[in-house]
Amino acid sequence: MPKSVDPAVVFERLFGDAASEAERRDRMRRRSSVLDFVASDADRLERRLGVADRQKLDEFQTSVREIERRIQHAMQDTDADPLPEYDAPVGIPRKLSQHIDLMYDMMLLAFRTDSTRIATFMVGVGGSNRSLAEIGVSEGHHELSHHQHNEDMVEKIRRIDRFYVERFAAFLERMQATPEGSGSLLDNCLILHGSGISDGNIHNHENLPIVLAGGAAGSMDTGRLLHYPKETPMCNLYMSVLDRMGCDVASFGDSTGTLAGL
Repeated sequence: MPKSVDPAVVFERLFGDAASEAERRDRMRRRSSVLDFVASDADRLERRLGVADRQKLDEFQTSVREIERRIQHAMQDTDADPLPEYDAPVGIPRKLSQHIDLMYDMMLLAFRTDSTRIATFMVGVGGSNRSLAEIGVSEGHHELSHHQHNEDMVEKIRRIDRFYVERFAAFLERMQATPEGSGSLLDNCLILHGSGISDGNIHNHENLPIVLAGGAAGSMDTGRLLHYPKETPMCNLYMSVLDRMGCDVASFGDSTGTLAGL
């Protein structure tokens, strides 16, 4: 399945019929909300629900409308004042932080509505030389990663790393604030965040910076820092995640088993 970088496309896949880009642009300009098409069904459903479920339905409708409003605002902003050297697709904000946050919101909404419980999100292309002017970094990311221990370049890499981690932390906070069952949505999910490289300066692929967040429906103890022997395959972590999901697989990639103590 090809990746989707346009939050409007993701939203349409979740809550609207598939359509060409031209059809989607026209529909988004003409309608005020996807929920308008199902408002009567939602009203009938609401009358049959208890207090708690009615509140959840209302929260869901509010979330959907807010996200669609943000997508439409981004589309209008792009149409009104397009960048001359960049033909921005419909619905993609210019600021990277807004784009990332909106894509995280798509995942949160998908999890919250049980449209899917599995999603992947690559916040940046590994070889990209994109600059991040919004945090005061005009040089390209890839260029800075080969810093040769130049402290000014290292500091800018720290700033970029912090930028991405802050976006991820904000996503986790929104998941933690979303009730589900007797806990939160985050309690029932397992979110893996990390990179395929630990030191861009020398292209080191060992000791990868990996964060596992979420309680995995009570099967994961959080608040820990775990160290594993050198050259432990990353696929052992993937095997452990598959095990938490109830997938009975003998191996994955170059795995040698699951991670002890996880």
